[in-house]
Amino acid sequence: MKVRIISKEMVKPSWLEVLHRKPFSLSLFDQFTPAHYVPYILFYNKPDDSRFGNTAQILATVRESLMKALDQFYTLYGRPIDNLCVGCYDKGVPYVEARSNARLADVVALTEIELLNQLFPCQCFCSVPTSTSPQMAVQVTVFGRGSDGEIRDPDMFYAASRLFPPSESIPRDILSFIETVRFPEGWHTTKTFLVHDDAIATLKLKAKSKRLEHPTRNVALTAFLWKHAMLATRAASGRSRPSVLIQSVNLRPILNLPEHAIGNLVWFAISTYNPSATAADIELDHLAYLVREALDVSKDQITLLQSGDVLKVLTEEYKKVEDFASQVDVDFFASTSWLNTRRRRPKFRMGTADVFRHRVERDSLLFI
Repeated sequence: MKVRIISKEMVKPSWLEVLHRKPFSLSLFDQFTPAHYVPYILFYNKPDDSRFGNTAQILATVRESLMKALDQFYTLYGRPIDNLCVGCYDKGVPYVEARSNARLADVVALTEIELLNQLFPCQCFCSVPTSTSPQMAVQVTVFGRGSDGEIRDPDMFYAASRLFPPSESIPRDILSFIETVRFPEGWHTTKTFLVHDDAIATLKLKAKSKRLEHPTRNVALTAFLWKHAMLATRAASGRSRPSVLIQSVNLRPILNLPEHAIGNLVWFAISTYNPSATAADIELDHLAYLVREALDVSKDQITLLQSGDVLKVLTEEYKKVEDFASQVDVDFFASTSWLNTRRRRPKFRMGTADVFRHRVERDSLLFI
């Protein structure tokens, strides 16, 4: 598959009022999140609608829809300022149009997942300069032959920063540690795996134990991937090492917020595994219990977030992980479930997306 860039531009606000809006305050969770891009690919067949007579009309419609959406989510035009807020709304969002010689059906069936990197307008899953990098970037690729909407509750635009206001005293050593864990140096391999329902049912049975009688499919599959990630590092290094699994937890349902609440409303559940010198194998049911236990503990921590010093709770949790990592040679893995994210698919006036894809990185099962 070859992709050729046709045009590049910076899409900027269509109305001047945006330029005079006050800076948008970050939340405390935003401040603790290293700046990086999360890729999101949507595939569409050519619409049958008579309004779209040719490719130029389709591209014009996509660009128009993007501008209307950005005028509502105007902070995406801006740039972060001192890790406290987002301003400078005149900077804009990169918009790229491209063409590919491949057919859409062939792209969807790709086994060389790395080729999909050509569909991204920027490098993903790596740390980027906070103050100069756009909040988002968009690439529209037209292949060979073979959502408009409004913010339903404007108050949710400020949900994260209102509930968890930013701090001017974020510990720099903690931020540096988080970035090191999230974005380790070295080459990354991208792969996708299809796990059928019957295989997941079997995993759930194997993950079952007296301590965990009803493992969910998310817990069972996460434990399975964690186990084999540890086995892979054991094979590569020749020895068993302690392991830390960090799971992302969506705060919206826990805090009774709508799913469209804006911001990094994400907590984390931390599981640690210390291999026994006498253990011949890593037991799946034990890992499943650790995964479930961490999720349960995180709920108690989230209660503290609502009633206590959020910065203190965040700092203490990251300090625990940092102290654990400083004592022994530790492998870190991160997991984020995309379960139920397809309930509402973006349309962009082009019908419903036919295929939903995301990238998976080394040390990650990521991500949104």
